Amino acid sequence: MKQGGEQNRLALFLPSLSGGGAERVMVTLANGFALRGYRVDVVLACAQGPYLADVDARVRIVDLQAGRVIKALWPLARYLRRERPAALLAAMNHANVVAVLAQKWAGVSTRVVVSERITISIEAGRARGWSARAVYALVPRLYRQANAIVAVSRAAARDLEQFAGLPAGAVHAIYNPVEWDRIQRRMAEPVPHPWLQPGQIRPVILAIGRLTEQKDFATLLRAFAAVRASTDARLLILGEGELREELQALAQSLGLGPDDVQMPGFVANPFAYMARAAVFVLSSRWEGLPGVLIQAMACGTPVVSTDCLSGPREILEDGRWGRLVPVGDVEALAQAIRAVLSSPREQLPDVRQRARDFALDPAIDAYLAAMGLPPQAALADAQVRP
Repeated sequence: MKQGGEQNRLALFLPSLSGGGAERVMVTLANGFALRGYRVDVVLACAQGPYLADVDARVRIVDLQAGRVIKALWPLARYLRRERPAALLAAMNHANVVAVLAQKWAGVSTRVVVSERITISIEAGRARGWSARAVYALVPRLYRQANAIVAVSRAAARDLEQFAGLPAGAVHAIYNPVEWDRIQRRMAEPVPHPWLQPGQIRPVILAIGRLTEQKDFATLLRAFAAVRASTDARLLILGEGELREELQALAQSLGLGPDDVQMPGFVANPFAYMARAAVFVLSSRWEGLPGVLIQAMACGTPVVSTDCLSGPREILEDGRWGRLVPVGDVEALAQAIRAVLSSPREQLPDVRQRARDFALDPAIDAYLAAMGLPPQAALADAQVRP
C-alpha cells in the first residue's frame, strides 16, 4: 500500500448526480465536509444530473467520463493513485463494489467506506440481468473488505448484515441529514404551480419520487380516487421515471382528469410545494431511509406513510408523528389521507419537532468518524481550494 496523500482530502464516489434521494444526500454531505475544512472531491462515473448545481463552489467535481459505473473501475483506480485521498465514501451497491476493487488495484492506503441507501435484500431479489445479479453476489465478499460499512437506518443495517453474512453490529446506522436552514429558506420561495397559489381552497395531496414500482404510485392513485369520491382534493406527484405513461393511463381509467391529478416531473425546489401541501404521502413498497419524508416534516407538512422496510417506522416513531398504513392497502391509505384532511392543522403533531432530530452536524460527525477522520480538518491544510 502506498502511504501518504493529503490527510485533509476526501472523496465521494457515485454514478452521477441525477435527481434521486441518495444523490441529494451525497451532495449535502460533500458540502458539509467542505464546511469542516476538508478538501472534497465528488468523483462521478458521469458528471451529469440536476444536483450538480447544488454542489458548493469549494467542492471539486471529478468526471471520470465512464458512463456506466462498472467502466469507472480503472479511471477511479487512477484517480486514487494520483490524488491519494485519506478516505473514499461510496454510495449505492454497484458504486460500492467498484470503490472497494479500485482501492485494492490502486494499491493506496485510502480508507474506503461503503454506504447502502436501500433495503438490499429486496433490491437483490428484484435484480434483473447478469450484471446486476453479479454485483449483489459480490456484496458479501467485497463489503467486508471495506474499512467501514454504513446503512441509512437501523432496519437497513440489520438487513444488510443478514444479507452479506456479516456479524451483528458490523454495519453502522447513520441517518440521512436534512439541511434545516436550506429547507426553511427554500420553502418560502414562490411556487409556480397554479394549484398552490394563495386563495386556492382545494387541498393538495403531495407525493415525490421516481415513477418506479418501488414508489407504488399506483396504490396512491387508487387511494386518491377513493378520497376524491367524497373530498374535493387534488393530487400532485413530482418526479420522473419509466412508469409515467402507465400511471397516466391508470389515472384516466380511474376517472381522474388533469384538474384532479398532475405529474409535473422533477422540480428543483420541492420544498415550496411541500410547505403548501395539505398532506404529504409516501406510498413506497420499500425504502432505505426516505429523506423526502423527513424533508416534508421539516416544512411542517402532515404526513402519511406506508409501513415499509425500512425507515418510515423509525422516522415516525411507531406512528407518533404521522399515520402508518400497510404496504399496498388502498383503503387504509385512503382512510389515513381523509383523516388528515379532515383534522384541523393545530390538532395534528408538529412534525417539525421530529425533523430537527435529523440534523446535519451529527451525520457529518458520524461519517467523518467512519472514515477515520476528525470532526474538523487540520487547520494548517484547510485552506480553500483555489
